[in-house]
Amino acid sequence: MKTYYSNGKLLLTGEYLVLDGAKALALPTKFGQNITIKKIKEDKLVWESYTDQNELWLQVEFDLPRLRIISATFESSKEGGGDLLAEKLREILLSAKSQSQILGTNFLAEKQGYYLKSTLDFPRNWGLGSSSTLINNIAQWAAINAFQLQFSNFGGSGYDIACAQNDTPIVYQILNKNPIVEPIAFNPKFKKQLYFVHLNKKQNSREGIASYRNFKGNVQELALEISNLTNEISNVESLSNFEKLIAEHEKIISKIIKQKPVQEQFFSDYFGHTKSLGAWGGDFILATGNEDTPEYFKQKGYGTIISYTDMILCNKK
Repeated sequence: MKTYYSNGKLLLTGEYLVLDGAKALALPTKFGQNITIKKIKEDKLVWESYTDQNELWLQVEFDLPRLRIISATFESSKEGGGDLLAEKLREILLSAKSQSQILGTNFLAEKQGYYLKSTLDFPRNWGLGSSSTLINNIAQWAAINAFQLQFSNFGGSGYDIACAQNDTPIVYQILNKNPIVEPIAFNPKFKKQLYFVHLNKKQNSREGIASYRNFKGNVQELALEISNLTNEISNVESLSNFEKLIAEHEKIISKIIKQKPVQEQFFSDYFGHTKSLGAWGGDFILATGNEDTPEYFKQKGYGTIISYTDMILCNKK
């Protein structure tokens, strides 16, 4: 039996502009996804995906080595498009198989069968990278480049793959179409005053990127500004300076995507500061605050509030 694991992700700085070369501060999470693989006698791949509550939500059987779908079952009341998910999974596996052939390996090229169980340890609607952790796990199994597998199937910046592979915060940048990953010692002294709040809705990052692409201003100039902010935030010593920097970051992104910062939209009476993460409009936000922070957001109807230390894989000091 083989087992692979990948970390989830949050993007603290550089959202959208990371696509155009800006430095981004990305945070691997303590939540992720694992796969276990066992050989079976039948010449097929039996794939089962489980939620964080160990509920089976997708089961697909593929024949080998052609990877045709024999059958697919899914929780239709939850998924709606589960048949499309089975097809997307097939595309990813075929892409991984194609890459492995270029490398001269034999990923799923023979009639040897497998049973695979994929399990998330976070709710799928949290937006911590159910797709990127899956991609990275498949890439590990196939012994191929996870970034290439991600780009060929989902596009995006690839920062989520870098988080899947690293156990510390990173600065991520795309230079000449190549991902550059720099592990850093980001472990803010004020981390006990940082919280992540889930906004109760799943954000489609591709829609956010499409909105960003409509911006007609000087992208490179703004990418440089965001890179400078990323450098400053990566080394910030005090909470007050951190709050000033994230407020400046919010103004820049707000201008680009023509969307009000989350604090202005929903939390104008909040005593701390908030910042959108990743694609604006959904998933988690960051909030600075104190022991009263969880109660404030609960009163607003947001039930998932996670402390920084409970969420992020931190550098130990």
